[in-house]
Amino acid sequence: MNEIEIILKSVKDFFTSSMLKIALVPLIVSMIILYMMFFAAADFGISSLQEIAAASQNGQEVVIDENAPFYFVWATYLIVFLFKYSFTSWIAGFLLYTIGTIIILQASIILTIVIIGFLTPMILGILHKRYYSHLKLEGYGTISLSVWVLFKSAFMMILLFVLLIPVYFVPVINVFALALPLYYFFHKLLNFDVSSTILNKEQYKIIYKKEANNFRLRTLFLYIISMIPFATLFSAVYFIIYLGHSYFIKLDQLVKYGQKDEQITD
Repeated sequence: MNEIEIILKSVKDFFTSSMLKIALVPLIVSMIILYMMFFAAADFGISSLQEIAAASQNGQEVVIDENAPFYFVWATYLIVFLFKYSFTSWIAGFLLYTIGTIIILQASIILTIVIIGFLTPMILGILHKRYYSHLKLEGYGTISLSVWVLFKSAFMMILLFVLLIPVYFVPVINVFALALPLYYFFHKLLNFDVSSTILNKEQYKIIYKKEANNFRLRTLFLYIISMIPFATLFSAVYFIIYLGHSYFIKLDQLVKYGQKDEQITD
């Protein structure tokens, strides 16, 4: 089965009633969390920062409340500095609105990927029963390992965001610099969720050693889809189906290859 056939088969499976019902879960939960985050951010002074930015740009004096949270004070000083000079004001304006939009989109992706991790066994269980019941599932995933991968991936993503800060001021390149940390998180979690549910550790090592670049290309393809505003809220289940088919097919080939080797040895 070639890649186009896997993609189309995954689309067909996604539009079955069982998968569409599951797809409602990350959509509803993510929307509720994002809704709560929006009002929480508003309460923490986003509107005030916008007023400060306007005052700085107009040369007005900015007074900072001594009781304000430390992050608000830091953000205020940064905005005052950037908007004080015409050279940096256009950069600040671009960052304030563009990065703000990107952060909202990336937050939706991160939330959905975390939420879909809890639904992965259910989705892959349906695929296994429908197409691959002849294969034995020996997933190597555990709760402790899942938590470790989540925190490790999140830490590396944040570290990459910090290390790439100087590049954010370079037009065009900054788009890729902002996307790279999130893609790292996206790939690590999605790949772990699917592979750890289907394969044991030995099977994973054998398959991923040969197919690592192919799976990176697959997750990159899915990541590009996720960058369409809020597309992940609807398509996260499809991501699991697509990667699930890919791993099931490779496992099937591995098992058949192993059986042939045994027959030759006998």
